[in-house]
Amino acid sequence: MPSASAAAAAPAPVQSLPPLNPSGLTSPPAAADLPAAIEALRRQRKAVILAHYYQEPEIQDIADVIGDSLELSRRAAATDAEVILFCGVHFMAETAKILNPGRTVLVPDLAAGCSLADGCPADAFAAFRAQHPDHYVVSYINCSAAVKAQSDLICTSSNAVALVRQLPEDRPILFAPDANLGRWVARLTGRALTLWPGSCIVHETFSEQALLQLQLEHPEAEVIAHPECQPHLLDLADFIGSTSKLLERVQSSPAPSFIVLTEPGILHQMHLRAPHKTLLAVPGSDGCSCNACPYMRLNTLEKVWHALATLEPAIELEEELRLRALVPIQRMLAMSA
Repeated sequence: MPSASAAAAAPAPVQSLPPLNPSGLTSPPAAADLPAAIEALRRQRKAVILAHYYQEPEIQDIADVIGDSLELSRRAAATDAEVILFCGVHFMAETAKILNPGRTVLVPDLAAGCSLADGCPADAFAAFRAQHPDHYVVSYINCSAAVKAQSDLICTSSNAVALVRQLPEDRPILFAPDANLGRWVARLTGRALTLWPGSCIVHETFSEQALLQLQLEHPEAEVIAHPECQPHLLDLADFIGSTSKLLERVQSSPAPSFIVLTEPGILHQMHLRAPHKTLLAVPGSDGCSCNACPYMRLNTLEKVWHALATLEPAIELEEELRLRALVPIQRMLAMSA
């Protein structure tokens, strides 16, 4: 991954590449040559590569910025790059496009969706809102642009508690689409939230039995969990926080080992930043590896190369929808400053 000083330095002047014709596109380079080929394209395109912590390690290693949803939203809002390549899932790239209408925003695979976003269709959400017309609508960033456009405020798992605490206490709140996150926010703020009944397929799969077994085998380990996990698992956690907060906890806690209840892509950064700590990933039910997000795993280095070479797939939004979705995102950024 480029260092902070390298990312801040101006790239050497190079000639911008014209869009390539996919039908005449040559095959991508060999796997060993992909990182260097991607870096060359990134410089030629004057692009920035943003990657979520849940991406595969090799994608994290070639990214200019690695972060959670809040940090990546801030970086997307502040970038002066001509091209934004978002290595994450569709709603993340959509958010970058909402914030950067004049820039090309790419995602390696358009099929990289999100169970939370997919489980909250805009028309069904509109009907749900109509049942609660007096409610202030707070939507987790894991939703479509069409749902963001119906919201008063967007939040992430990093700032949801702080944002809800800033809202008037006499105003009822509708929280969507993650009910587990909503329950956690309600617990910490003391606010009664009306919840959309959504959940993340990854954070719903962790095995309580496996967690308890790991605790028996590693009594010195600290259990850290993402608030998208089910309440009975959060009750067993020593620390609950967003992806970035879990990473900070591993670095700052004196505990020698950690049992981690979140998508295992974050373990790569945990290993890099705290190499002396032992990290134990909790498996899914029946010992499966279904705690790895199948959508995040659709992105590959080959697809990153292809996206930069062809400037496809690109995110496009109708301007009226973009402007409506922009309002609650800007409100979030202002309230999180």
